[in-house]
Amino acid sequence: MSRYVFRRLISMLLVLLASVVLIFTLMYFVPGDPALSLLGENATVEAVKDIHEKLGLDDPYVVRLGRYIWDFVHGDLGISYRSKRPVLDELLARYPTTLIITFGSISLGILIGISAGIVSAVKQYSLFDRIFTALSLFGASAPSFWTAMVLVLVFSIWLRWLPATGSYSLKHWLLPIFTLGLQCSASIMRMTRSSMLEVIRQDYVRTARAKGQTEFNVIVNHALRNALIPILTTIGIKITGFIGGSVLVETVFALPGMGKYILDSVTFQDYPVVQGGVVWICLNCIVITFVVDLLYGIFDPRIRSMYNIKKVKPTPKVSEV
Repeated sequence: MSRYVFRRLISMLLVLLASVVLIFTLMYFVPGDPALSLLGENATVEAVKDIHEKLGLDDPYVVRLGRYIWDFVHGDLGISYRSKRPVLDELLARYPTTLIITFGSISLGILIGISAGIVSAVKQYSLFDRIFTALSLFGASAPSFWTAMVLVLVFSIWLRWLPATGSYSLKHWLLPIFTLGLQCSASIMRMTRSSMLEVIRQDYVRTARAKGQTEFNVIVNHALRNALIPILTTIGIKITGFIGGSVLVETVFALPGMGKYILDSVTFQDYPVVQGGVVWICLNCIVITFVVDLLYGIFDPRIRSMYNIKKVKPTPKVSEV
């Protein structure tokens, strides 16, 4: 297991380095002058040159890339043009909002999706299976912003049960979490159903039933555990998508999240925030992928055995007498 973790850790660091280089390169070739974003279109030539010297904008590409990587290693993602504050501080101030939306939606999606997927697989072609399948198709195809507006119309305007905007209490979080949780549960439910249908037909499941084990024990301890690998993959993809892609929900419900902050920075041409925000999202995605890889090794003994096999020395041949 230690060899497996070490290899995944090395891969994670290499992917992170490649992501930082790629993001910096793309932002390097973005048209526009950061000095004009700071000073305005009516800035004088002397003021523009002074900003170029302070920020090192006239340095070669390799020098600027090396400086950015060095600053990134030391926790510096640059200074925002608008707020004049460190980009990392601005992102961390909005990071808890994004995490609450992400993991609240994922928790709701796991609870609904895995439960509905198991029932659909065990009761294949039944009325429950058809209802859950139709709901999953609707949840997967409905855009998140449309679902958010419908929920606001029903629960905030018509029924007046829940507030439409803000993040001041638990009630304010219910609509955004349910919006993304419905979409997440649809994907998890479909993956759980397909994985369980493949597993419950295996011989070891029939053997477990023949030994007299309860149906709950057979489904949970034998079938579901062996079907978890694709389900974990789907959950990991959803978490990474919500961390960087919940900007529409944050906009509809007026939540001060990280995605909305980066989108607003694009409008104001605040390049350090855009660049640092994308790098921060990539870092989160890489860490989540690393955690999912570790869970593979925990739940699937075949993966652990691939890295625990020791080379057996061949036995010496006995010389013929």
